[in-house]
Amino acid sequence: MKEYDRIPVSKVQRASKFISTGAKIGSNYLKHYGKKLINGEADRDELHLDNATDIYNSLSELKGGALKVAQMLSMDKNILPTAYQQKFAMAQYSAPPLSYPLVVKTFIKYFGKGPTEIFDSFTPKATNAASMGQVHQALLKGKKLAVKIQYPGVGDSVKSDLAMIKPIALTMFRLNPVEYDEFIQEVESRMLEETDYALELQRSMDLSARTKHLKNIIFPTYYPAYSSDKILTMDWIEGKPLGELLNGPIPQPERNKIGQALWDFYHFQMHTLKAMHADPHPGNFIITNDYQLGIIDFGCVKVIPEEFYKIYFQLLEVDVLTNLEKREKTFRDLRFIHPQDTKKEEEFFTAIFMKLVELLGRPFQSETFDFADDAYFNELYSFGEKLSTMKELRESKRARGVGEAVYLNRTYFGLYTILHDLKAKINTTW
Repeated sequence: MKEYDRIPVSKVQRASKFISTGAKIGSNYLKHYGKKLINGEADRDELHLDNATDIYNSLSELKGGALKVAQMLSMDKNILPTAYQQKFAMAQYSAPPLSYPLVVKTFIKYFGKGPTEIFDSFTPKATNAASMGQVHQALLKGKKLAVKIQYPGVGDSVKSDLAMIKPIALTMFRLNPVEYDEFIQEVESRMLEETDYALELQRSMDLSARTKHLKNIIFPTYYPAYSSDKILTMDWIEGKPLGELLNGPIPQPERNKIGQALWDFYHFQMHTLKAMHADPHPGNFIITNDYQLGIIDFGCVKVIPEEFYKIYFQLLEVDVLTNLEKREKTFRDLRFIHPQDTKKEEEFFTAIFMKLVELLGRPFQSETFDFADDAYFNELYSFGEKLSTMKELRESKRARGVGEAVYLNRTYFGLYTILHDLKAKINTTW
């Protein structure tokens, strides 16, 4: 895999990269419509693949917030064509890494010495690389360690990256600009936290200690003495990334076991700790040889305010859709509907969100739920696709929903998607 010897870090350098990528996308469209004029037809999938490849290659060089947004979008089957999903999903754990000299430079900056002076051995090539950082394997006193190194400059460029990716997000993925501006503030806050490895170290040690009693879940031990603001050292967990195993020959009982561990992990954090691991993509989980779930990344954590918790989880109460007074209050509190809405708008958005709440809440309406149920997911994705093309949603002058819900919604969507890919049947009571 290609390694990068440098990352564009200044605003001018990064903006130039975005502009050159935009030019390539424009060229792809010209090529596409040129074929259509000459031949009378053109392959739309080819256009998507060309654009996805150019965007991903550009974001892979930039790293940071822009690549993280691509990773997040790859989890939403309703927003992106397949070519984008497949390309952007590579940002989860197989993005092009930085070269070894840059890694050494980071160690010298924070420890005053290179990695081979600290550890007994240190792999010069990254074992995996994602949007914000990459992981190397090290050995110290017979113990195998995972050492995560943050890419240079990603923390300083989060805000400007999100501003520069906005035109692509709005134009190519048909996102509502009002909602984008509302929710991107929450995304920016979480991303800035992800660049603070001192905060991640503290949260990793705290949340893993408070969650370690759960069945079939394991956590690495973390090492503050070998960690810094941009370097994080923990135990190496033997196994394979969940993403590599989802379509493999896992026996059904083990699929259920992994799925139940995921479900219990998330709901204990949501309902007991009110602070949760908010980045449920397959690259953040390791499956051991005995099918235990290893949690290896607490970079993105959402702390749930108590008052918001009370409002949000009313959506899962059995009478929220039948008790008209309760439904209207909950929908208004969560800004699904607004006081300024016309009667027609209120009726339209109430119907939309009633259907959405029913669909997403369906796994909670019985003691067990089979996430292998293709009929359920076809209905869910079909409704999501319908929403993505609705003019009323894209052109609404008011954001539908609140920023606090962004990562809770994302967590549930990611969790459901993983459980569906696992084909797991689990106990959903909490």
